[in-house]
Amino acid sequence: IDGVVYKVDRLDWQQRLGFVAKAPRWALAHKFPAEKAETVLEAIDIQVGRTGKLTPVGRLRPVLVGGVTVTNVTLHNRDEIERLGVRVGDRVVIQRAGDVIPQVVENLTRDEKRDPFPFPDHCPECDSEAVAEEGEVDVRCTGGLICPAQRTERLQHFVSRAALDIEGLGEKTIADFFARGWLESPADIFRLKDRRDEILALEGWKEKSVENLVNAIEAKREPDAARLLFGLGIRHVGAVTARDLLKYFTTLPALRDIAEKARAGDEEAAAELTSIDGIGPTVVEALGDFFHEDHNKQVWDDLLSEVSPPDYIVETKDSAVAGKTVVFTGKLETMSRDEAKAQAERLGAKAAGSVSAKTDLVVAGPGAGSKLKKAGELGIEVIDEAAWAEIVKAAG
Repeated sequence: IDGVVYKVDRLDWQQRLGFVAKAPRWALAHKFPAEKAETVLEAIDIQVGRTGKLTPVGRLRPVLVGGVTVTNVTLHNRDEIERLGVRVGDRVVIQRAGDVIPQVVENLTRDEKRDPFPFPDHCPECDSEAVAEEGEVDVRCTGGLICPAQRTERLQHFVSRAALDIEGLGEKTIADFFARGWLESPADIFRLKDRRDEILALEGWKEKSVENLVNAIEAKREPDAARLLFGLGIRHVGAVTARDLLKYFTTLPALRDIAEKARAGDEEAAAELTSIDGIGPTVVEALGDFFHEDHNKQVWDDLLSEVSPPDYIVETKDSAVAGKTVVFTGKLETMSRDEAKAQAERLGAKAAGSVSAKTDLVVAGPGAGSKLKKAGELGIEVIDEAAWAEIVKAAG
């Protein structure tokens, strides 16, 4: 036993409480304090992730923690190394956070006379400049897709379970195919069927395993559009954000079009993007930057020549607000804002976070302010929470 989980056991309450991304609001977990152990930090290496983030990884003298031998530990970022004051050779206390990820919680040495770890200002993989953007602690490689580490990491992300979920393309296989020049971009995955004989000639591959790989890839020719968008690894566009964007725009070309318009200074396009709950200026900027880069455009166009994601349609009920854009404002007394948003989506409506000329309906509760005022100026229909409840009830 490593902990306890408390759950709300009424199914109707579970439905009302809903989920945050993948986690239910109706369940809570408590774990016992993590087990700690002392060991020596023998080296610090830098790993480059798919977004270019440089992550320092501590190499430890092997130590048993919670029944598991730990040899590596994350040091998170440059600031964390400075905070801990760790240097190679220091004696440190580690624990497995959540009994999963090892991390350093204390430095027992702190010898200020020894030289600190020199955090690199260039990528160890491609030698591009590595910088931290204003307001961020993470140092990132500026090489983008010319960086081999980022390319292989992005390919691994693209086929991961949360993205396209293609079985048979593990980390080692992708690294091997990449080194042979067979995989440069996501679209190349769908051209591996043309390399059957070459793959079969590799050690460890048989007719059946090659057939299974090709079949797994071919099964993703019509992928879920939100998973495809998430799989591209655009900064700040996680799985939930990708779904929110596709719920609103339905197709990837429509999303690209408005992102490019926003990047070009179209204020109306930017306002429409930020009107979507959970989408802020950071996401808008990241989308615009992605589609502004010529290489990314080539990767995108090449990929869409190989796959045909269907329109992203969320199963909904017939209702008076189907296809309309709804904004909730003020205090809601019988439901949370997230519940209201979920109701709107089930009824086929789009739940927006701000009022614009494209808004069809505003549901206003006590304390409604600027959104209610703007709705009046634009002549948009306004109803109260009770009227909204009647719309929901009528839809069944």
